[in-house]
Amino acid sequence: MTELISGTGFPLHLSLTGRRVVVVGGGPVAARKVAAFLAAGADVLVVAPYACEQIVSDAAAGLLGWQQRDYRHGDLDGAWLVVAATGDRVTDEAAEAAATTQRTFCVRADDAAAGSARSPATLRRDDLVISVASSGAGTADPRRSVAVRNAIAQALDAGTLPLRRHRPAGGHVVLVGGGPGEKDLLTLRARRELAAADVVVVDRLAPLDVLDELGPEVLVIDVGKTPGRHPVSQHEINQLLVEHAQAGRRVVRLKGGDPYVLGRGGEEAAACRDAGVTVEVVPGVTSAFAVPAAAGIPVTHRGLARQVTVLSGHDALEGADAADWRALASDGGTLVILMGVAALPRICAGLLTAGMNPDTPVAVIEKGWTPEQRVTRGTVRDIVERARDARSPAVIVIGAVAALGE
Repeated sequence: MTELISGTGFPLHLSLTGRRVVVVGGGPVAARKVAAFLAAGADVLVVAPYACEQIVSDAAAGLLGWQQRDYRHGDLDGAWLVVAATGDRVTDEAAEAAATTQRTFCVRADDAAAGSARSPATLRRDDLVISVASSGAGTADPRRSVAVRNAIAQALDAGTLPLRRHRPAGGHVVLVGGGPGEKDLLTLRARRELAAADVVVVDRLAPLDVLDELGPEVLVIDVGKTPGRHPVSQHEINQLLVEHAQAGRRVVRLKGGDPYVLGRGGEEAAACRDAGVTVEVVPGVTSAFAVPAAAGIPVTHRGLARQVTVLSGHDALEGADAADWRALASDGGTLVILMGVAALPRICAGLLTAGMNPDTPVAVIEKGWTPEQRVTRGTVRDIVERARDARSPAVIVIGAVAALGE
């Protein structure tokens, strides 16, 4: 049961768009307040003989008014809100007294216990605004408020607080890169989007463990593909995304790696836009670089490789001609091949025929970043035999760097 204590203050979010806010003072504290008021659309007037560079710049650009002098009576006329931030107690008290006389709320930057209003520690995530402040004139503790605000921010970013909407707000799609498969390699933005999702359309190579953290009301649709088995076509996946978004749902398309690195994210984004559906992209850690790193292999390394080429072994090399193979064989950098286990014999044969040194190192990393990770090393000459038992998912690295990290 909440206990009501008289005089603790009433929390309230203000709409300041087009309304006059007077900031008395031009130092760093005043500048931070000014930036927040401008972001809120306020009509800002600064009264100070000197001001920080940003205030001067904003004034020159016509974003705010600046009376370049000391505060005097009448400066608060027409103000909806006043901030006294000169650092001079006499001046700040005078501004507060004038504001009180005309029944205008006043924030005292020099004294958290003074003034008729207080600025909370504020957190914004998407369209969610959270404010934290301590109550009571004699117990105001701004640093405590900031510490609590920061803790809430960490929980939101980790996806451990509920972010799902309970009122319809228009459907849209977010293409989320899930990284190489472990949920602790998800980005903070990815975590937030999952916590806010109504529908999650998930791939086989996405970090599936994170699905256990979703609420029972979240619809999870598995569209995972395996080599030679595509139970849900790409066209059908596109349709799922569009239909759920058009029904007003927040849809997360959770994919392994990065949506735009051989992940068909571009096709899905185009399908959404063609249907008039808003779509965003949250990049992920691409397995093309992360999986070699799990095996101790940097895809670039001074003196060994200063460029890297990422290829799809599934279809990108099927139509390669002699010139294409020669370009790859003489590249001099690192070749990283995704979805290439079944095509490994053809890849090695093509590179050898095109003149690649048969002793060029090769590494095949299966199930990178998982407890079942396995690395098979060899050369272009013998890797097909050495990796004959390799299974998808795997990343193939060809080049001098593949010998590193053993």
